[in-house]
Amino acid sequence: MSNEPGQQPRAHREETPETRADRNLAELLQELRVVQTGVQILFAFLLGLAFTSRFPQLDDFQSDTYVVTLLLTVVTAAVLATPVALHRGLFHRGLKPRIVAMSARFAQIGLVLLMLSLNCAVFLLMDVVLGRVEAIVITAVTTAIFAGLWFLLPWAARRMEYP
Repeated sequence: MSNEPGQQPRAHREETPETRADRNLAELLQELRVVQTGVQILFAFLLGLAFTSRFPQLDDFQSDTYVVTLLLTVVTAAVLATPVALHRGLFHRGLKPRIVAMSARFAQIGLVLLMLSLNCAVFLLMDVVLGRVEAIVITAVTTAIFAGLWFLLPWAARRMEYP
């Protein structure tokens, strides 16, 4: 049974609170490594976009959307890297359960920001390629998919498993 980092396990495990905190932090940091790679790829793509020959042809709204998307991606990277900074800054201070709880919250916030970053990028690209109305429709669908898979599905699974 999987638990959110920092929560008590629902099934009995033969581990101390310190061992549980170590395991939860290791699992969380591994998850963040995977997500952070996606953020870095998106950021690299956005940086390169500004140097393409078509970039000067963006209208003001598209340029503003680009800037918002780029900055949102930077903030996403910062938030998703915060658990690593917490771990490094509080290492060997006996605060592992607190590090895990704070890191789990930053991971959740980071996922929300990543969802927004990715969907802003989708919106920008669809606006340039297909037009504004189509971009709004497609982005609404992709946002709903992210929200459903990343937030609604885990919430529903928790409610079904533990009434």
